[in-house]
Amino acid sequence: MYSISKKIALSQQARIARSIFSNEEIIPSAVTSFTCCACSHENPITITPYESGFPIFQIYNEDKVLSKNELLQNKLAAETSGRMIHFGELTVNDLPTLYFGTQCSSCHSKYFCVFSYGEKQPGLTVLNISGIWKYEELD
Repeated sequence: MYSISKKIALSQQARIARSIFSNEEIIPSAVTSFTCCACSHENPITITPYESGFPIFQIYNEDKVLSKNELLQNKLAAETSGRMIHFGELTVNDLPTLYFGTQCSSCHSKYFCVFSYGEKQPGLTVLNISGIWKYEELD
């Protein structure tokens, strides 16, 4: 997992084996996989709460990597409701939202993953992967 600092263009959405986890399914981490759009290789992903990912704000801040519109149009995030705005302008399910870059272990295609993690209601903690997209770096 790595952070992304260069401008990127999303191309294709990868298929995710499982995208929603709750309570004990997240401890010690959520484990799933995605299928590479280029070579169809199955790539494992392990997301560890409070360790994995980087704040999504880094992506849309001043449109440095992707614009807010691109995140909204590709349904990677949504506008945050007024009561949860302290999590940022864009979130997934009004929860703290993070991202990371990864790559296919077979063909090395680059991917962008967005997920949220937090307490949805008392006694219900949720980790939701909103999408994994193949991307290309722009010059």
